[in-house]
Amino acid sequence: MTDGIVRVEGNTLRLPGGVTVRFVRTLRLPESGTHPLPPGLGEFPVRRVADFPDTVPEAWRARGGVMLPVYLREAMWLSFAGTARPAALQVGVGKVCAVSGEPWSDRLSRDPQNYLVLPRQPWLDGINSGSGTVRQFVAVPLGLGATVEGQVTGEEVWGGVQLRSFPLAPEALARWREAERRRALLSARRRVPPGAGFGGPPASAPLPAPSAPLGAGAPRAAVAMGLGVGGSMRQEVYADERPVTDWAEEPAGRVFVHLVTPPEWRRITGEAPPPSPVDRAAYTGAGLPWFDYYDQDADDLAPTAALEAVEPVGAWLGDDHEPWTPPEDHQVKPLGDPAGKPVEDGDW
Repeated sequence: MTDGIVRVEGNTLRLPGGVTVRFVRTLRLPESGTHPLPPGLGEFPVRRVADFPDTVPEAWRARGGVMLPVYLREAMWLSFAGTARPAALQVGVGKVCAVSGEPWSDRLSRDPQNYLVLPRQPWLDGINSGSGTVRQFVAVPLGLGATVEGQVTGEEVWGGVQLRSFPLAPEALARWREAERRRALLSARRRVPPGAGFGGPPASAPLPAPSAPLGAGAPRAAVAMGLGVGGSMRQEVYADERPVTDWAEEPAGRVFVHLVTPPEWRRITGEAPPPSPVDRAAYTGAGLPWFDYYDQDADDLAPTAALEAVEPVGAWLGDDHEPWTPPEDHQVKPLGDPAGKPVEDGDW
């Protein structure tokens, strides 16, 4: 895609440069301790703001983009499965970079790094807040100070999620294509089929297409939602191995993702919102899998002070009273490289 247009296919966002993004529902983690990666429990439905001009707030029409419904304290992660060509992706939460904690910028930076490297980064479950860990994305309303935006900037203005994609610069893209051609040739000679990418825990099939909106008339202000943080999990945010000059100076595409409460979703779109989030104790008690991802060839990106200091939403909304049943070891499924100890070689 080179037209600079972000497209919606089902519940998948396709940004220029071959970037695909899905928003995945998941189990909310306890706010204490560090945990394996929770499972994907289906995709959030994604709809274009432009399709509902009579019922979305006026400010949303001005920003454009897409919207999706989230419950209070519901958790999500971003999946980048299907992104084959190298790309740099900026992820903002209320116009605060989820990787660096710096204000939203239209330029890529390496000091600190303010973007993800795709497809090496298969998903992102939260802000880069610890060494080898992230704190889970959790939806909260604006106005309480609980969002990442509120804690880092001292005010809550934007909410939602912001995405911006950067392709490789022409010379770097030519080098990558040549390397891929050589790799494919070598693979064919060895009669090894090219490896298929994976997208993490499976998600459900796309939800039905939207019906006609209800409640025609003047749009009203919707309850604005943003992302705070919840529990900590084992996930690395990978450092870029390329020089920043390998990436295009200008973004190829961008999109604003509005977060809306389920009642407002029904009013705006006429669709029933997704069912309420799954109870994590019931999920774990049923013996269903959690996940662990490891890439031995990648380096974890150190967190910045701004994101390390972000507190979980429980500090504003009260303690999490949902019971917690830790998964058994056999329920945690490895993805990517195995995390076992290396085997030493010797003389043959």
